[in-house]
Amino acid sequence: MNNQKLPKCSKVPEALYRIGVFSQMNKVTIKSLRHYDDIGLLKPHVIDESNGYRYYTSQQLPKLHQILALKEIGFSLDEIQSVIDGASEEKLLLKKKSELLSSMAELGKKIAGIESYLIRDTRNSGYHVITKSLPEVIIASMRIQMSGYQELFDRMPQMGLEMEKAGCECAEPDYCFTIYHDEAYRESDIDAQICQAVTELKEDTDSIQFTRLPKIELAACTLHKGPYYRLPEAYSAIIQFIEESGYEIIGHQRESYIDGVWNKDSPEEWLTEIQFPIRKKQSD
Repeated sequence: MNNQKLPKCSKVPEALYRIGVFSQMNKVTIKSLRHYDDIGLLKPHVIDESNGYRYYTSQQLPKLHQILALKEIGFSLDEIQSVIDGASEEKLLLKKKSELLSSMAELGKKIAGIESYLIRDTRNSGYHVITKSLPEVIIASMRIQMSGYQELFDRMPQMGLEMEKAGCECAEPDYCFTIYHDEAYRESDIDAQICQAVTELKEDTDSIQFTRLPKIELAACTLHKGPYYRLPEAYSAIIQFIEESGYEIIGHQRESYIDGVWNKDSPEEWLTEIQFPIRKKQSD
């Protein structure tokens, strides 16, 4: 991969997010983040001593996703802390399953979530899938046909230059992602749309289109840390979660690039979020 800068807003080596922005990024309340700080579950990366502001980094996203995923299926914060401290996740899952089965009413979703954790493939064990909404967003985008996936990262810098010419201002928090429009995986002739969240709609140019994407009420999301050639592992985990939890996919997936070649030296530090629009399967 060429070491070229992608069309990102933040160009600093390590972006710091104030607690309000970090809250918006992950659909978790400021009150919850403060509580996680107070009990030592998730401490801010740094606190400004002059004003008390809490700041977080993208490196804390995997831990927060793990907390939210376990909390969603009924784990207490004490149990989550024990998992983070090294306790057996499988043993705790089996214990929680027994508790849920003893009080069956309205616990179907949580039981299905635990079953999903217990039977998932070992190679997917590092992925914690959560569900959340994706907000309405104004985007600048470039629709392209690619001969292969590597071409994507040659085209992104071109889009960045075109956005600069158009006077685009990136939205905060930064949201750079790709939508794939093919109905199935393809090795070549790939139909992709490179997207960057911006602050306002502008007139389309010869290569850049502006539009407003509507809110997605529910999406299954998981974080992938590492080089892009291992992304299929994340896709396998999230699709397994969708199938086993009684959901169905209702739109094109997004690959959201949080950390990458533009701010991390090692591919092992690259961080990508996979997002699938979903809904509960309709009864026949």
